Amino acid sequence: MDTESSLSALSALSQSTRLEIFRLLVRHEPDGLPAGDVARHLNVPQNTISAHLATLTRAGLLTSQRHSRVIVYRACLPRLRELMLFLVKDCCGRSPELCEPLVAELSSCCPSE
Repeated sequence: MDTESSLSALSALSQSTRLEIFRLLVRHEPDGLPAGDVARHLNVPQNTISAHLATLTRAGLLTSQRHSRVIVYRACLPRLRELMLFLVKDCCGRSPELCEPLVAELSSCCPSE
């Protein structure tokens, strides 16, 4: 990921409703949610949700798939991974022990089975 791509993603996430949308869709992986369900979950009007979904999609943070008249949105986890790696790429000045708490915290969100 380059600086321009990271700025696009961070800009898209810098608005509270879009951040809530993204976090909601991350919680609903891998199935995603239809746009109408996203609007209902967040109690936001449908036309407002559509604009936010479009912004997140242009930033590469969401993917969508049409099923008849319904569009299902999903968080693009590879893009999230790229953004996270970009942000911490030069973490801790080549002292990996300083990054251990960060790695442990991220590992605890998705424990191995």
